[in-house]
Amino acid sequence: MVKFNRFILSNGLRVLVHEDPATPMAVVNLLYDVGARDEDPDQTGFAHLFEHLMFGGSEHIPNYDGPSQAVGAQNNAFTSNDITNYYITLPAANLETAFWLESDRMLNLAFNEKSLDVQRNVVCEEFKQRYLNQPYGDVWLRLRPLAYRVHPYRWATIGKELAHIEQAQMEDVKAFFAKHYTPENAILVVAGDVKGEVVRQMAEKWFGPIASRSTYLRQLPIEPEQEEARREVVYADVPLNSLYIAFHGPARSESGYYPMDLISDLLSRGTSSRLFRALVKDRELFSEINAYHTGSIDGNLFVVEGKPLPGITIEAAEEAIWDELKRLKTEEVTDYELNKVKNRIESTMVFAEMAILEKAMNLAYFELLGDADKLNHEVERYFNVSAMDIQLQAKQLFRKENSSTLIYIADNYA
Repeated sequence: MVKFNRFILSNGLRVLVHEDPATPMAVVNLLYDVGARDEDPDQTGFAHLFEHLMFGGSEHIPNYDGPSQAVGAQNNAFTSNDITNYYITLPAANLETAFWLESDRMLNLAFNEKSLDVQRNVVCEEFKQRYLNQPYGDVWLRLRPLAYRVHPYRWATIGKELAHIEQAQMEDVKAFFAKHYTPENAILVVAGDVKGEVVRQMAEKWFGPIASRSTYLRQLPIEPEQEEARREVVYADVPLNSLYIAFHGPARSESGYYPMDLISDLLSRGTSSRLFRALVKDRELFSEINAYHTGSIDGNLFVVEGKPLPGITIEAAEEAIWDELKRLKTEEVTDYELNKVKNRIESTMVFAEMAILEKAMNLAYFELLGDADKLNHEVERYFNVSAMDIQLQAKQLFRKENSSTLIYIADNYA
């Protein structure tokens, strides 16, 4: 059970406090409700670009890392298709420094051409190195638009194409900041050796004066149900043939999310999982195989990906995957197997509650989903999933007309 207190500032900033005197440390986690799904289709990659720009200095703090390092803090951030999350871990005695740093860049990021040029170049290099020049690096640049046709999940967090970042202009960047980096669009979680009343005072002092701005109203297009199988074959300079089969799955807030998540563990969590045992160990068809979902707030993708061993045709590999998926649709999973993956999820969540950074991040995310207290009932939701729920979800997921298949053929196989 993760206990917390919640209050909201007059400017709309939601603040959650988790007191944990067992540690001398504190975490300040600031989640902004903006991700790649909120971008203009002709200006993608901006949410990720901002993750970098936010470390480029603010109005009163030209060097973000200097004051942070001076008080023994560690900071970082990440961007997804749904959110952008910033966090600082530091000795609890230096908590106010984190408030000063985070509030100043929310108040007024120091926009200048030099910072924009530097971060734009950093992101462009990342795009090239991780997505264009790596074997299989462009998987999500291909798989997302293959599976999604109208929803903005159809592009990756890095963006649709390099040109969108290369051509980012100062006025576009400022407009993105003004629209999304607002108090009412953020959730602040403070965890560790802190006192709720002290956190409230610091929040009022440092964030209270920041004026609220017009609230961004998210109106995203709904992805229509897929009605026919899609397929793309790529001949590329990759070491091995590889295939990815993506299926549309339930959104994070839907009840079907939990059986879908358990299915991914049944199929590929550990060496006793179904896909590893059947297709890697027993039949020796794949060198590696995995199943997972994107964990998105809106409609998810459930992906099975694998690399067939040399000499195994793509057709044989695909057929073997579909055979295993069919088993989930036609045979009820045993209590032993289902309880095993449930217990693993419970242990993972209990372990996560031991780290204040994990707790802070999870509280922020569940607050975004509607109520941070949902975090305390997650294990229960997983344990309520029955074998019949698994089978019904498998039938809904694993349909040919719901599939998008991406295949890489290594040039030396062509």
